[in-house]
Amino acid sequence: MIPPRPLVEYQRSMASHQNDAAFGAGIATDSGVIEVVGLRKRFGHTEVLAGLDLRVRRGEVHAFLGPNGSGKTTTLRLLLGLLRSDGGTMAVLGLDPWRDTAELHRRLAYVPGDVSLWPNLSGGEVIDLLGRMRGGLDPKRRADLIEMFDLDPTRKGRTYSKGNRQKVALVAALASDVDLYLLDEPTAGLDPLMEAAFQRCVADIRGAGKTILLSSHILSEAEVLCDRVSIIRGGVVVETGTLADLRQLTYTTVTASVRVVPEGMADVPGVHDLHVEGHTVSAQVAPHGLDGLLARLSNGGIESLVCHPPTLEELFLRHYRDGES
Repeated sequence: MIPPRPLVEYQRSMASHQNDAAFGAGIATDSGVIEVVGLRKRFGHTEVLAGLDLRVRRGEVHAFLGPNGSGKTTTLRLLLGLLRSDGGTMAVLGLDPWRDTAELHRRLAYVPGDVSLWPNLSGGEVIDLLGRMRGGLDPKRRADLIEMFDLDPTRKGRTYSKGNRQKVALVAALASDVDLYLLDEPTAGLDPLMEAAFQRCVADIRGAGKTILLSSHILSEAEVLCDRVSIIRGGVVVETGTLADLRQLTYTTVTASVRVVPEGMADVPGVHDLHVEGHTVSAQVAPHGLDGLLARLSNGGIESLVCHPPTLEELFLRHYRDGES
């Protein structure tokens, strides 16, 4: 029986990995859980990764964001040892993903965005099989997760919907006591109740000091869950940091009602897209312009004031729009 891809795809390539001792020389292994420097990958004439740098610290939930085709899944497959890079260095948990694949997969759990299962195995059998690859599962945790995700583990894999296949992979991963979780669109196909259950699980994992690299299109989910964010575009990471760090790089929306509209607001450095309608003033303001604008507004007598920092979605979309202009 041929195993489904990509959950256990790495099994087929382990033998070839063992013969590549020279690959990865010079990788630093003494700092982050994931250390990637100058990673490159090409498929034919298409360069998918063009010198990507990525660092994920121990104990954090790190969002890895980008649209389809930006290189997120390719990066994860390289980190899993399912692909070999064309350049750069990688270390995951201090190991070379290509050379140390078997050892690495005992210490991490992976959830792909499109889960395939053995059609004739039940969901529970798949969960236990994948768990044994990592040294076994916590039986109570397994039972709790099955209940939490409302999964029938007795059904055969061929009968599951996309959402239920996703639940099988999530239970198998989250019931494992590992150091690192690589989650590629883990809530694809789940309804909002199941997404909320997933978020509770991530909070528990973070509380236990484990590390998560989360690739997601649901930016609100990443905003709630993640400690740090990396945005990938064109095969390289173009921004990385905490949300507070990234918000310092962009504008805050300011809306105020004033008794008298003051003059000279458009001349304040850092103020953009100024609009005045009656006694209501709105503008986009860079961090260095906030003091100046608020001082001008105070001169007009502020009656109400709302300052709205950019959401992760706004940061993401603005970055991509700026990159296309």
